[in-house]
Amino acid sequence: MPKQPLIVGNPVLVVIDMQEGGGMSADEAGIPVMPGHAERVERAGRILAAARAAAVPVVFFQEVHRPSGVDFGRELDGVEGVHCVEGQPGTDLEPSLRPELRGPNQEFHIVKRRYSGFIGTEFDIVLRGLRASTLILVGGLTDVCVHYTFADAHQRDYYVRVVTDCVGGSSQYRHDAALDAMEYLQTGALRTTDEIVAAFRDIAELNTTPVLEGAAS
Repeated sequence: MPKQPLIVGNPVLVVIDMQEGGGMSADEAGIPVMPGHAERVERAGRILAAARAAAVPVVFFQEVHRPSGVDFGRELDGVEGVHCVEGQPGTDLEPSLRPELRGPNQEFHIVKRRYSGFIGTEFDIVLRGLRASTLILVGGLTDVCVHYTFADAHQRDYYVRVVTDCVGGSSQYRHDAALDAMEYLQTGALRTTDEIVAAFRDIAELNTTPVLEGAAS
């Protein structure tokens, strides 16, 4: 299949579960995370700054479970332990990656209880309101919440891009396998921070380029 353009129609940046637990050990956070969290946070910050400069809408996801455990479902049947519990260390969003809810740009904070951002949330309603076409995913885990959100978006006919150097998996092996699976669904889905930042800068330049009088005639 032909590789699609990086951005088709209206883009939305989706920051998936970039929470403080990503920088903790598996014993502390309850889930294993491959190294490099701090570097991913830094790159995500670059992408977020470029999105804001281009007035690209941003959706921040935060996985949060109630202390009673009522909403964990089957999440604890595999390798993962108890994680992302409300009020516990590691559950808060990274300080540098939090929504500006009162700024000029449209930014959204959505709490989710399951892996996919579409399950039991207002995500699809928000995307339809924004007339979104292309979703750009950063965050974690590559093989869990990123992959499941990607697959659900794909089945809802969104174009989806995942920033390969700005997502981290539960292991290098699972990370690589998930990236391969997402590229299988949409050829050209795998992109880099530099590519996304450049694309957002192009949008910002288009938004600020004055229209010359008589240019449309």
